[in-house]
This record gives sequence, structure tokens and C-alpha cells, in this order.
Amino acid sequence: MAVLHHATLSPTKLELLRALVGSRPWGQEIDPAGLAVLGAYRFDDPDGEVGLETFLVAGADGAVLQLALTYRGAPLAGAADALVAVADHSVLGSRWVYDGTADEVYTRALLATMTDGGQQAGIAFSTDAGLVPHELATFVRGRPGSAETSREHPVLLRHVRPGHDTAPAGAPSLWGTWPGQDAEALLAWVAADPS
Repeated sequence: MAVLHHATLSPTKLELLRALVGSRPWGQEIDPAGLAVLGAYRFDDPDGEVGLETFLVAGADGAVLQLALTYRGAPLAGAADALVAVADHSVLGSRWVYDGTADEVYTRALLATMTDGGQQAGIAFSTDAGLVPHELATFVRGRPGSAETSREHPVLLRHVRPGHDTAPAGAPSLWGTWPGQDAEALLAWVAADPS
């Protein structure tokens, strides 16, 4: 379960997402100012150290993008190119925010969710009275695919095309719904090991 705090984050999550898009080659044709969040889902870090959050956002043209962020309490060694910003969390202090696709903790969680047929993490808010569950609006679930297939490289779709994308035959995959999207859409799959 992901435990959240009633806190402020500066830059805000939307500002972080805009910075991510504006700083990546795949985002050069996207206007970051036109992004709007449609939904989000989280995975659990088994060690409880890294926040793992994926956002579904709409561009100004209506296209759906998927953006992953990880939140860390210290810099990630060797990942300076993936750093989006250092944010100030009003409860946890400085948080180093990375493009999740470059963070091994995120990619391991994504891979495990697909190959194990898992789902998004539950969310609870930390309060003085204890943990208070948060109702989810975005849901994801893994489809393990063919057990005999040796695969180990997760591929997170940056551009989500509900109703048009299909995963490679036999590939473990991740599917999801969010507010305004009731039919499951493909979000990720596991690519075959090239070796």
C-alpha cells in the first residue's frame, strides 16, 4: 500500500510532468503547457523507500500520454540525465524526482505487475488517527501472457491509444482504465530478451 501525506509539493506534480515532457526528445512535439492529468496509479516499492507513480495525461490535441515519476529521498547514482527536478515536500523534505522509466525500482515493479498478473497499489493517507484508505479512480492489472516465453524488458507506452494498441502475442502486458476511459487500454508490455 502506498502511504501518502496531506502535504504540498513544490514544484507541483503537474509542473513536474510538464518539465519531464519538455526535457525529453520524445516530448519535443508536445506542448507541456497544454497537459491535463486524467488519472494516476502507483506501484509499491518492496523496500518502502521509493515512491512510484504513473500518470495518464491528455495533451492539448486530446492525445493520451503516460508519464512515470519516482520520488526518492536522495539522489540516484548514475541517473543525472533522468532527474526531472528536486522538489520540496512539506512533510518529507527534499525529494529527487526522476523519469520512472530510467529508475530500476520502477521498472522492476512494472515488470513484476505484468508477469505476476498484479494490480496497482492501494493508497492510504497518513493522519493523526492512523491510515485512512483513499478511493481509487484509476485501475491497472497485469496479464501474464505465455508462461513459456522468456521476457524481461518492460516497455511503458508513452502514447496510449485506447482501442488501437495490442501487445505482441504471448507478451505479459499491463492494461488500465481511468476516469473517462471505461474500456481497458494497453499501457505496457514485456519485450522479448534480445539475447
